[in-house]
Amino acid sequence: MSDKKAHWERIYRTKDDYEVSWYQEVPKESLELVASLNLDKVNSKIIDIGGGNSNFTAELLNQEYTDITLLDISQKALDRTKAKIGNKRVDYISSDVLEFQPIK
Repeated sequence: MSDKKAHWERIYRTKDDYEVSWYQEVPKESLELVASLNLDKVNSKIIDIGGGNSNFTAELLNQEYTDITLLDISQKALDRTKAKIGNKRVDYISSDVLEFQPIK
């Protein structure tokens, strides 16, 4: 396991959502930016890179976006998001964004 991955696994293993500096109950600015694009909620693909256990993915689902991918280096963060949002369809990718190779 890389040092970066180990670091982020430790963060998500030892801290609650509200204990990290980037926590927002509702990520208002990010949601406003997405809304300003007037995307088709069914056919637009959205990837949240480094989203960790943020509420952004959950809020996008609440707004009925359907093609969402969450990429984070921490599997623990992805697992926490899965637990938070339940069985809603999201594609989860555990990878360092600097090493990520999308499928063409």
